[in-house]
Amino acid sequence: MMQLQQTKLVDSPRIISFFSRPWIKPTIVALRAFSDHSNQSRGGLPRFFSETLPSSKGGVVRVQGDEFWHMTKVLRLSVKDRIELFNGKGGLVEGSIERVDRTGIDFVAIKDQVVVHPHEPQWDVYAAFSTLKGGRADWLVEKCTELGASSVTPLLTERSLSISENRVDRLQRVIVAATKQCQRLHEMILNPPIKVGSLLPNVAQSKLSFVAAAEATPLISTLTMTSSTKESRGSLIIGPEGDFTEQELKLITEAGATAVGLGPHRLRVETATISLLATLMLWSDSQ
Repeated sequence: MMQLQQTKLVDSPRIISFFSRPWIKPTIVALRAFSDHSNQSRGGLPRFFSETLPSSKGGVVRVQGDEFWHMTKVLRLSVKDRIELFNGKGGLVEGSIERVDRTGIDFVAIKDQVVVHPHEPQWDVYAAFSTLKGGRADWLVEKCTELGASSVTPLLTERSLSISENRVDRLQRVIVAATKQCQRLHEMILNPPIKVGSLLPNVAQSKLSFVAAAEATPLISTLTMTSSTKESRGSLIIGPEGDFTEQELKLITEAGATAVGLGPHRLRVETATISLLATLMLWSDSQ
């Protein structure tokens, strides 16, 4: 028998953010992941979050907290190392570390701030994922961030009743880490949980809403019949693993959502969410 030679695998450093952010940010919208300024994952500078950015070359801001710990303890960055700061609202500044002390670093901009505006359309995800366990909710939110969703809202249904504050805080940290990893410049919004009844006005106001439903017309068939006119915003609605009740689905479709099918198999909440979002993001690009 042949003896296989073992090869040691070395993991590349991974940036993870652990700072808390307020989880209601109505002024932040999502940048599509294909912007020239956001697609810098190959050979780009290390990127960190800062609510405040220098507006012009030579400006200085102070970075503290978890991002400071990240720079100095995880990546071992020091004076004169070049980095980028972004503010989650489309602002990006390239600069370097000017000074390091026990509490933070001073960042000096070596270029003027670049402001990237979000692309359209933007997809708001409403998913009943509060009962997901074992990191599956984290995975769902992480992938929605990477794919470019504008927002994610936990949807409370008769079969998916609650979500804890601790979980919301954790999901916000997942979003920040995923935003940095995938090089987005606009942070995805994590909205407070809402019930189906509170969702209905949003559906009624949206000109393009889809709800995943068993035995509905396949998504691709529905899209071929949908007008190619660009809308500025759309909604994706995914029920719990036990599916919506008949009454809930009726209320959502009567409010204006189009029921779409995602294939012959029963899908988990996170699988259905990512399948629907990925397909619609690609469809949006083709429009």
